Amino acid sequence: MSVQDTLTQSDESIILTKGLTKRYKDTIAVDNLNLKIKKGEVFGLLGPNGAGKTTTTLMLLGLTEPDAGQAFINKIDCTKNSLEVKKQVGYLPDNVGFYPDMTGRENLRFIGKLNGLDGSSLEEQIDRLLNRVGMAKAADKKTQTYSRGMRQRLGIADVLMKNPQVIIMDEPTLGIDPEGIRELMALIRELAEKDGRTLLISSHQLYQIQKVCDRMGIFVKGKLVAHGTLEELGQQINNGGVNTIELSVYPENVKLKNLLDNMEGILELQKQNEYYVIRSGYDIRRKLSKLLMENGYTIMLLRPAGSDLDEIYRQYFEKAGETDAGSKRKKISRA
Repeated sequence: MSVQDTLTQSDESIILTKGLTKRYKDTIAVDNLNLKIKKGEVFGLLGPNGAGKTTTTLMLLGLTEPDAGQAFINKIDCTKNSLEVKKQVGYLPDNVGFYPDMTGRENLRFIGKLNGLDGSSLEEQIDRLLNRVGMAKAADKKTQTYSRGMRQRLGIADVLMKNPQVIIMDEPTLGIDPEGIRELMALIRELAEKDGRTLLISSHQLYQIQKVCDRMGIFVKGKLVAHGTLEELGQQINNGGVNTIELSVYPENVKLKNLLDNMEGILELQKQNEYYVIRSGYDIRRKLSKLLMENGYTIMLLRPAGSDLDEIYRQYFEKAGETDAGSKRKKISRA
């Protein structure tokens, strides 16, 4: 069956790739990518620099041609009809550029005119979008005075000027303060839930991806090695017969380490920051809880490692054969 045959009216996928591949000399930047993203979904592309996220975005935007495979947005071929795709998609880069000597309002007015708007309808649209992204008070200040978070929010207003069905964001929260991140995350969810827009977010900010996305895809060396909800990713990585849990107890002492070292069923024990990571051949949580309580310990944390995206990501790197998983992980932020 061809890709086009899959694009029926009943297909819910607004973004679809089939065997999408891109090479740069001897490097495969994107390797046989098969992906479906539904309308109204927030999907996170997760991976370090060089994993294939940016190349995937460029092919979806029609800015670079694949060496093999196809990509569609709203049933439009991204390579053959790139101009039409651009009408459907809004793109927010990691460092939004505006004319610094113009105000936020003037920048939006310029973009609006490029998109065929004018007169009172344009001014009404500008006011509505400025209010929506929380930039009304700063609208008449020059953008050179804006913080990064303010530029990102103005960037979303810029993107919404052409009312796109799909919005692609590259590292939208990078360099933004915690309150700005909270506001931006709330806006992203609103764009999906209230407007029904589809958002594809490329990021290495694990904690924020975990909070805002419906599903996530993990890129390793150009391959999408897994995708799904946080729960599904955790289940998939544990299908190899090894259960991984995280444990924190009080008090933490030498006796605790000895208990864990000698407990039947534990295959591996590691201390990571404030908790232990325990790998076992079966679910030992009930037996472990009983052992700890009988020895006077208070359990502060006992959970499957699959509930933490940072641990899931690390395990996928190891499963994919990345010997330098530790160094790669340092590039992934939990801020």
